[in-house]
Amino acid sequence: MDELERQLAAFVRDSPLQRLNEPFPEPLPIHLYLKRDDLLHPLVSGNKWRKLKYNLLEARRLKADTLVTFGGAFSNHLYATAAAGQVFGFRTVGIIRGEEYTHRDAPTLAFCRQAGMQVYAVSRTMYREITIPERASDASDFVTGLTRLSAGVYVLPEGGTNGLAVQGTAELLPELNGQLGRMPDFVCCPVGTGGTVAGLVSTAPPATTVVGFSALKGGGFLNGEVDRLLGYSPENLRIQTEYPFGGYAKTTPDLLAFIRLFEQKTGVRIEQVYTGKMLFGLYDLARKGFFPTGSSVVAVHTGGLQGRSPVLDTY
Repeated sequence: MDELERQLAAFVRDSPLQRLNEPFPEPLPIHLYLKRDDLLHPLVSGNKWRKLKYNLLEARRLKADTLVTFGGAFSNHLYATAAAGQVFGFRTVGIIRGEEYTHRDAPTLAFCRQAGMQVYAVSRTMYREITIPERASDASDFVTGLTRLSAGVYVLPEGGTNGLAVQGTAELLPELNGQLGRMPDFVCCPVGTGGTVAGLVSTAPPATTVVGFSALKGGGFLNGEVDRLLGYSPENLRIQTEYPFGGYAKTTPDLLAFIRLFEQKTGVRIEQVYTGKMLFGLYDLARKGFFPTGSSVVAVHTGGLQGRSPVLDTY
């Protein structure tokens, strides 16, 4: 085990599993647990650690010293990549969607710059052209032309989702099995690019149903993304598309009120982009009888608290 592997083993270790009695009081007859991946690391929290783990090892194996990736101005993945570069000694480059961020920073981009990331903002049209999987070679040429870096570069896709990311998130269910002493009946997680839910379902036995909650409006395409990542169509996967609350990073008063109540009752901080939407949907489904009586249900807290809205702290 080399130094990077030792560091990763220290950082990416089992996160706590917390039993939640609130806001799920009786008569909802399920046993609800929260997998606290938000506690994996103070900066690179949640599923981003897991998705980066094997990519960082591969970058080191290839002797790359620079990580290049893509994202919006509020991207958890950009934030995590910048932090991981700072922690593990990689230079980082971020290609940002939207030229309006060339001269002003969202808080996420401000952190990325402080962590040493070189930030390049491109038009949304150009961004779409270079981030679709079919244009990977064009993206590589574009990165070389923009950054003048042609060697020692490791390119991570938007959101960090690739085969190595799935390998990292696949470690979640074996951890849960060890913590519960059995596999849960259901495991739930928010879904953006599909990497975390693909990893979960790849190691889920047939008796465990994986439920993904799309954070995106029109998230029906996510089934196809998971199929593409895994190379097959899992039968025990359910993608819920009814809880995007208007679309990515959008919210409603009902969602904000739910998050405030959840935090008051549990003492666990969540955010409105991913985990808050998942928990709202999970609670709604539980009330409607989606989960059979006595089911063990694990919800994965995927971190991302850097994107938590300050509005949640006002009443």
